[in-house]
Amino acid sequence: MGNKAQDIKEKAKRRKYGQHLTSFDIFYKYILPEIKTLLRNYLWVDLYAGEGNLILPILKEIQPDERETFFKDHIFLADVHEEMVNRCISNAESYGISDEIACTNIKLRDNLETFPQILKRKKFPIFHITNPPYLYLGYIRKHYETQKFLQYFKKENKGYQDLYQIAMINDLRSDVENLIYVIPTNFLYGASVSNKFRLDFLKYYNILKMIIFETKIFEHTGSNICIGFFKKKEVPQDEIQTFTGLKTKKQNDIVKMVYNLNPKFKYRAGSKFDEFLESYKAVNPLIVKYYLLKEEVSQNKGNFEIEVIDANQYKNNQYVKLNIEVNDNLKRIIESNILYIRTVDTGSYNGRAGLGQVNEDFDVRAIYVSHKTYRTHPIQIFLEPIISIEEQFLLRDYFNFILEQFRLKLDSEFLTTYKYSNAEYTRKYLGLTQTRKLIETFPYGKLTSEKKQELKSLITSKNFERILDFLKSI
Repeated sequence: MGNKAQDIKEKAKRRKYGQHLTSFDIFYKYILPEIKTLLRNYLWVDLYAGEGNLILPILKEIQPDERETFFKDHIFLADVHEEMVNRCISNAESYGISDEIACTNIKLRDNLETFPQILKRKKFPIFHITNPPYLYLGYIRKHYETQKFLQYFKKENKGYQDLYQIAMINDLRSDVENLIYVIPTNFLYGASVSNKFRLDFLKYYNILKMIIFETKIFEHTGSNICIGFFKKKEVPQDEIQTFTGLKTKKQNDIVKMVYNLNPKFKYRAGSKFDEFLESYKAVNPLIVKYYLLKEEVSQNKGNFEIEVIDANQYKNNQYVKLNIEVNDNLKRIIESNILYIRTVDTGSYNGRAGLGQVNEDFDVRAIYVSHKTYRTHPIQIFLEPIISIEEQFLLRDYFNFILEQFRLKLDSEFLTTYKYSNAEYTRKYLGLTQTRKLIETFPYGKLTSEKKQELKSLITSKNFERILDFLKSI
């Protein structure tokens, strides 16, 4: 019981501080080959050092009789936790560094608050290699024990969404030229969580290379991570960034991919999907509204009873069913809109994100929101103008086909990675803005009976290019 209690305590501590220690393996396999010939050219810095595993192994490349001098001139480490600083000092001593020199160059310091300007007066230019804390602003706000971190998101940092972004923007403002960061893949794939940050950061830095992991890399976190190699631009500018990414997938398959990040689409990976949404938007698109809210039901009480699931109540592996009473107008709206959006992959192939039919998947007429709205719950869709049930079936099939085609073509990179799991594929999240924009490409106003049949046939035959031609033609 004592060990279990300790494990729970350690897990809470890691979550509290966004702290995930990096293994030596990451350094030796992915980072050392990139810097091995540069060791005497830089001051090697980790401002969120933990036990020092991203910097201290450099000393193995230095002759034992030279290590202390090298350490004194070329290494600086810091952490905000005294326990980690002590471990780091102990690890340095294991390489033959004296306690005095180790304590001089390994400091207890809060580097999210301010960058240590003293480093800029050292003999060598800074090369920052780090696995910074990552903790999403939404989580920070919701939990009392993490709310102290809100101070980092004020003033010039307003709008950023994660602690790792604060770390990186501090480096930018302090003119650090070379960076290697171990960070969540939402840096590349995230929308609202990363859009502002990418625009601000990539104006000043080029991505030289990315190593992306879709396998579990840290023992204690479900976050998918990447290792980013960055170099400061000589002149700040917004431009398309092209670089090579090595993606490690399940079963350790490695896929080499070329990325083109466009500032027009906020430097988000997978922007070919965004280009499609922009280019193929219908002339008079369907208007999309989300959620059947408690407030709306209260304002439209009546004598018609409708069976619903409550999206806020999940028990025994299913949503709780209940009956609501509504007036004729709301009954008509509910019964005329049969679709919902599943925004998060379940992990099985028949549970991927996409449009579904409410009564088919839940055996009720509607999805009711009794409390707060959550983007990861099933969400009922209400369309204006109301289209026929047959047209909604066609919309569902069209939407899911286009979505799956882009997932295949772009390896789902236009979607946000949801979390690591043992699923058959990397689970993804489809944003509500993306959902709306994809529905807006459905050309409902141009679909004659003949055109509907043609579109159905093209979807059945899985002919993506012909569907693009079809959309252009009408």
